[in-house]
Order: sequence, then C-alpha cells, then structure tokens
Amino acid sequence: MIKVLLADDHSIVRAGLRRIIEDSGEMEVIAEAADGMEAIRKAHEQLPDVAVIDISMPNWDGLEVVGRLHHEYPQLPILILTMHEEGQYVVRAMEAGAMGYITKQSAPEQLVKAIRKVHGGHRYLTEEAVEALALRVAKGAQGRSPLDTLSMRELQVLRRLALGHTNREIAKAYHISIKTVDTYRSRLLKKLDLRNNAELSRFAIQNGLIEA
Repeated sequence: MIKVLLADDHSIVRAGLRRIIEDSGEMEVIAEAADGMEAIRKAHEQLPDVAVIDISMPNWDGLEVVGRLHHEYPQLPILILTMHEEGQYVVRAMEAGAMGYITKQSAPEQLVKAIRKVHGGHRYLTEEAVEALALRVAKGAQGRSPLDTLSMRELQVLRRLALGHTNREIAKAYHISIKTVDTYRSRLLKKLDLRNNAELSRFAIQNGLIEA
C-alpha cells in the first residue's frame, strides 16, 4: 500500500480526495492536515510515501510546505493539488521540489494515476498544466505576469501581507528582521505598482494567491 499524506484546508475536499485515493485499493491516507504547519508535523510523525499538498492553505502555504519537505526529505515525492492552472504556479511548484501538479478539477480522473506516477519516481503534469507552461514559454518576456517578476520570498511575503500578518509575524516566520520584511514590502509595492497593503490584498485575491 502507498501511504499518503493529504493536506487541504477544506474538510469536505479532503473527504472526497480520501475516498478517491482509498477506493483504488492500492493506497491509504495515513494522515490529513488542514494547514501548512500541520502538514509538516504530520510528515515528520507519519513518514508518508507520497505527500499530496494543496497550494492555498493557512499558515505556511503549499509552496512553502513543498520547499521545507523537499529540503528535509528530498526522496519524498510531492504532488501539488490546486485550483490554479497558470504556468507560473506550475513553475513555482517544480522549483520548490514538487514531482507532480494536478488541478482539483482533474482529481477524480487523474489523482490516483498521478500518485502512482510520482511514487514511481516520475513527474506528472496534467494536460492543462503542460499547455499553461507551453503558453508561458511562447509568450516570453512580453507576456509575463507581474507575479513572474517576484522571487519566491517576495511571493511568500506578499501572501502573508495580503492575509493581514504584521511585519513582526512575518519576520518571525522566516527568521528575518522586521526591517528586512519592510524592505520586501517596499519592493513589492514598487514592482507591482501598488500603494498600500489593501491594494496588495486585492492583487493577491485577483491572482489567486489567497481566497476572498
């Protein structure tokens, strides 16, 4: 049996995904998590064979979780599960250490196959993800999203600011100084041509980084 860690902040979604996974007869969900911090903790406790991680979660988001898990358990196959089909998210997920990327819409048909594939040491991308990547490459620099100009840390700080976290809370989360967080904030406002945290929040919602 393939032991699976399932992380998603919606209990109804987790229940549906668990059923899909366990109905295969070859996989078992040994742990569930509702946020990023819990996902890390459950991975430490249960040592799954595959981790299925939602990108949009409270506390540490999916990309942060992938990065931390990949650093601590480089042999653990990680499959990103998300609502986002944009090429930038696929690229970010792969850079963070994910082995696969599927959308929630495709989960009923492809989740089991994707888990099986990454467990076997292979990458798995949905057709939609491949097309999004191809479109992103075809557009080149002229078609880049403003998010493409952000570093991974800038993206993480943007999401936390948009969620209402204080500079002190962000500094503590990433073990950096409050002054450094303020520098990131100023850089974000300049790069994205925004004026304040309220506009950062609207931008994050419009681009699917957080839920309204």
